[in-house]
Amino acid sequence: MSDVDFLVSGATGRTGGVAVDELLKMGRRVRAYVRSDDKRAAALRARGVDIAVGDFSDIDKIRAAMEGIKSAYFLHPIAPGIVSAAAYFAQAAKEAGVAAIVNMSQISARRESTSHAAQDHWISERVFDWSGVPTTHLRPTFFADWLVYPHFAKEIWTKKKIEFPFANGRHAPIAADDQGRVIAHLLAEPKGHEGKTYTLHGPVEMNHVEIAAAMSEVLGSRIDYAPTSIEEFRNKMETLYKFPPFLTQHLVEVAQNYRDGIFSGTNNAVEKITGKPPLSVQQFISQNRAAFA
Repeated sequence: MSDVDFLVSGATGRTGGVAVDELLKMGRRVRAYVRSDDKRAAALRARGVDIAVGDFSDIDKIRAAMEGIKSAYFLHPIAPGIVSAAAYFAQAAKEAGVAAIVNMSQISARRESTSHAAQDHWISERVFDWSGVPTTHLRPTFFADWLVYPHFAKEIWTKKKIEFPFANGRHAPIAADDQGRVIAHLLAEPKGHEGKTYTLHGPVEMNHVEIAAAMSEVLGSRIDYAPTSIEEFRNKMETLYKFPPFLTQHLVEVAQNYRDGIFSGTNNAVEKITGKPPLSVQQFISQNRAAFA
């Protein structure tokens, strides 16, 4: 493998992809850990990114990908297997002498969580801590990107309604782009961040009535918030969107967490780490207007 400094998993996704972009802008040498050497991997390679192919179930491939790496980003989808994946990733990093790990967790991660995924994220944080490899945990609130995911954006624009089961709960939506910038800066300059846990928020805490108003302002068409029950939300995830049971169980449980205030709050962590404030909902929707075309 070529001489590189940083390993980014999830490099063909949103947060990992932006982290790669930011590191390349800094003139840093990056290796992407991808599941298949497909067109997306080829596009990264064409930009000078080193490609390592494998998944989180093969410790030997993870270990090979860690060779020569200074710091590494761990991202696991909301799917079974995160605890063993974290253990393999941490062990491989320790064997390779990696100096720092950035771990993508979630704001609902805690021991007593009723979401299997959120509890697994909490255990994964502990695995990294036990490993002795200095790790920074990121716990974002709900992504602003929820609003533009194809299955949600199409429904919002068609009905002119946001139908989520969040009652009057509040959060400060955080864009994946802002998270990617945080990841890149922590990978490039981990000193002082080792062992810390950062919750990541957008600049303004809002409820979904206010989010709908912000979207309406940008899109020039009135969007309303029409709260649904958690059970209605569950049925939609299962029957309309055909989400896997593990993901559905997580989303149903965190919907209640959201109502209970687990996702609320805001801070200046993004600006403090990157030197640039996070996007507002209006700025985010403006940048992603095409999702509602």
